[in-house]
Amino acid sequence: MTAAIGGTLWHPASACGDRCRDGSGHRSDPVTAFVRVWSLVAVLAIGLPLAALARGSALRTLARAILAVLGVRTVWRGPAPRPGSLLVANHVSWLDAIALAAAQPVRMVAKHDVRAWPGIGATAARAGTIFIDRTRPRALPGTVAEVADALRSGHSVTLFPEGTTYCGAEQGRFRAAVFQAAIDAGAPVVPISVGYDSAEAAFVGADTLGGSVLRIARIRRTTLTLVAAPALRPDPGADRRALARAAQASLAGGGYHLAA
Repeated sequence: MTAAIGGTLWHPASACGDRCRDGSGHRSDPVTAFVRVWSLVAVLAIGLPLAALARGSALRTLARAILAVLGVRTVWRGPAPRPGSLLVANHVSWLDAIALAAAQPVRMVAKHDVRAWPGIGATAARAGTIFIDRTRPRALPGTVAEVADALRSGHSVTLFPEGTTYCGAEQGRFRAAVFQAAIDAGAPVVPISVGYDSAEAAFVGADTLGGSVLRIARIRRTTLTLVAAPALRPDPGADRRALARAAQASLAGGGYHLAA
């Protein structure tokens, strides 16, 4: 990895907003939505401390419980990644990370702001989340090295290379910086396409986490589909930008779409 990687930081911005959500999705009754929200509060109150202490399987159990109480059904298609893979996915919602944590034992790469979130930030840190600070260019090589070390140790790591969320029909460019970790570690890169059957799941624009939770709770059922493409195996000295482009082109035929 060269020092030039420090100049590849970005401040991605998505043009997606409320216009992306068309109100699709059958509505649940108000009682169901109410029960879901308060069930989520209970799951987090009980599950976050347990996940922080036990990590591993407890974190996966917590992620599955969050999806279940919100009425989110997940579907996995494609081969299961082997341990020590860099999983790269398009980014539509905060639910993406929950679904991937529920489906696979992974460490996440998250923006450093998450560390300050009450309860969630501390649990994420104890669970092995790798935080990336795009405001500090000199910190990026250390983050890439941390990801590479995790991959060499046999831990799979999940990354959202767009750097922000998009509505699903629109996309952002995969940023290449952290792909260097897979090259340095000799680790496979597994592109994963994230799709939803309702645009209501998109977490974009001026959305708040609370507003997004309420919107999802009001949908009768949300189906979240994860499609894993065949692994890309970079050669030593491969170009990270070419690897990022290849990974993005592998996502569900090279495009973003809502799950059918």
